[in-house]
Amino acid sequence: MKPSYIFVDTDRARAGSPFMRAARAIEQWAPVDPIAAALGRLSDAVAIPALRGDWLGHALHPMLTDAAIGLWSASTILDVAGGETSRPAARRLVGLGLVAAVPTAVTGLAEWKSLPNRASRRVATVHAVGNSVVLVLYLRSWLLRRGGRQAAGVRWALAGGVLAAGTGYLGGHLSFGLGVGSGERGGTDPELPEPRT
Repeated sequence: MKPSYIFVDTDRARAGSPFMRAARAIEQWAPVDPIAAALGRLSDAVAIPALRGDWLGHALHPMLTDAAIGLWSASTILDVAGGETSRPAARRLVGLGLVAAVPTAVTGLAEWKSLPNRASRRVATVHAVGNSVVLVLYLRSWLLRRGGRQAAGVRWALAGGVLAAGTGYLGGHLSFGLGVGSGERGGTDPELPEPRT
């Protein structure tokens, strides 16, 4: 049974933070529509109930994000506070984060059919493209570390972490601001109206 409500944190929505204003601007950003359409077509290959989380009762993608983010965050802690002896462990954590990012990305793409309107598709598009860049930054970090260029690898990882904070905010905006994936699973999510401008 699908709930008839959508969780929206109205107190924060009214606060008008610069982050919220940026997310609202992305909702109206029409130039990303062709990319959104391409992602929609690509999602047809992976939009199966198992990847959407129907067996779990809610969306699978948000919970998988914690693995990659956690591994990369731990690598940053080692980079900053661990010293030279922690370099191999930090490199392994970056690599494991890359591995964890693959099912996370696939389940995110499987969510595409639950996006209820154009605004949510625009935010999801920027979220997905941004996360693809994050993946490239961490891959570059891992390759540099493997080649013995530790300082450069750390810099690329820090850039990836900063960008991941922004894309993570957009993911949270999709869930908590726009109500995407917040309903019970086993069918399709309820249709939402376009947000007011």
